Amino acid sequence: MNFLGRSLLAVTNRSAVRKLITGTRPGRALSTRFVAGETLEQAIAVAQEMNAKGATVSLDHLGEHVTDRAQAEAARDDYLACLDAIGANGINGNISVKLSQLGMGFDDELAGASLDALAARAADVGTTVSVDMEESAVTDVTIDLYAAAQRNHGNLGLAVQAYLHRTRHDLDTIMPLGGHIRLCKGAYAEPSEIAYQSRDEVNEAFDRLTHLLMSDDGVKPAIASHDTDRLDVTAALVPNRFGPYEYQMLYGVRPGLQAKMLGAGDPLRIYVPYGVAWYPYLTRRMAERPANIAFFLRAALSRS
Repeated sequence: MNFLGRSLLAVTNRSAVRKLITGTRPGRALSTRFVAGETLEQAIAVAQEMNAKGATVSLDHLGEHVTDRAQAEAARDDYLACLDAIGANGINGNISVKLSQLGMGFDDELAGASLDALAARAADVGTTVSVDMEESAVTDVTIDLYAAAQRNHGNLGLAVQAYLHRTRHDLDTIMPLGGHIRLCKGAYAEPSEIAYQSRDEVNEAFDRLTHLLMSDDGVKPAIASHDTDRLDVTAALVPNRFGPYEYQMLYGVRPGLQAKMLGAGDPLRIYVPYGVAWYPYLTRRMAERPANIAFFLRAALSRS
């Protein structure tokens, strides 16, 4: 994330800005552009819409960094209900989870047990579980919990962040486990000792890792980007790829490009977030692409 993105993230974390966005109609209008809704039923409706357009989906019940066992168990149960709804409605999709929402950080054993339960239920439904990567402080434990569940169940995948210096080394551990690997640029504010800071450095790292993942038919690369240059790098590697792969994009981001790719028959999965805890997700989207703020400002001015 560049300096402007980090600055915007700091501003949106201020209580007054949070109140402006969460407590006004324009702010909530902005959230509905990128979040499917606050309920599972709304998320399923969006998933059906995306499926009808030819995309698969990954449903994310928003939340992270819970602070007690009851919250963690409730999050697990919400995801179990989501998996049941995927099965009951014939959704072509899976779930994406943040382990800090399942208790990682205060009870890693609980988080691991919950991830096992989700993987088992996903297997019953005939789908998979994607594990999101969070801040660099929890990268090691995230990989450890993921590896244990993947060895037990074999139907999981993990996100990796191109801007972290360590990711190339981490893939030496992750790739032999198989599964799907979501490559994204990275959405957290990290210091230069840990992560690349400039756009060019992040893009170069992303392209190197794309080449690595696309050259290994033992994993399923999931190239998560809205950057056409990064997508072009991936497309150039497709003719030499024998195993499965897919592109991934966020709900509400570059819908025109999504439609174009689906029209061309590209395998595309849409990351569909839902739930009441939408503010941290939304602010990271704004920090990643400051132009998104213009959407909010236009809405605010039109109602002034």
